[in-house]
Amino acid sequence: MRTLPDSVQNLIDAFAKLPGIGPKTASRLAFYLLKAPDEAALGLAEALEQLKQQTQQCSVCFNITTVGQDPCEICASPDRDDGLICVVEEPLDVLAIERTGAYNGKYHVLLGVLSPIEGIGPDQIKIFPLLERLKSHPVREVIIATNPSMEGDATALYLQQRITPLGIKVSRLARGLPVGGDIEYADQNTLLRALDGRQAMD
Repeated sequence: MRTLPDSVQNLIDAFAKLPGIGPKTASRLAFYLLKAPDEAALGLAEALEQLKQQTQQCSVCFNITTVGQDPCEICASPDRDDGLICVVEEPLDVLAIERTGAYNGKYHVLLGVLSPIEGIGPDQIKIFPLLERLKSHPVREVIIATNPSMEGDATALYLQQRITPLGIKVSRLARGLPVGGDIEYADQNTLLRALDGRQAMD
């Protein structure tokens, strides 16, 4: 049986590790790059190298920022409302909310959600840094914008239980978002309704 060269197979295996890409798609991508002009493939390689070398996490909110710009642009902005923090699961959720143009507070990126089945507890995501941040800086409201999924709801409930005793208002995005959907895929109007209709978690 004829096998592929190691370099091709290694690329297929690397693509297959990416979320949402199965073996067939991984093979198509690898063979596309094999046939593509050198500048296309090398451009991709350079972009990946820059991604890893020129980005880092913000030490305040854990969003993505450029190396050397810490805290990030949003955290450092004097025009943003320091008393309002929106808690999201991933950096892509920040981009989605920012596109609405309706939010002027700051963010905290959890980098995941609670999932006991997968062994993800509060120590594995950025919950404790959020609690420390709330204790050291005056905040009047925390908007919990986790995805409307079982894990997102469990994370929101856990955060509410930990934040409410601090005397801070806790709200959650209104159910303009579909259950089981991801914030990053929601359209701007849906996100606007969800932000405007957020409710306190009693």
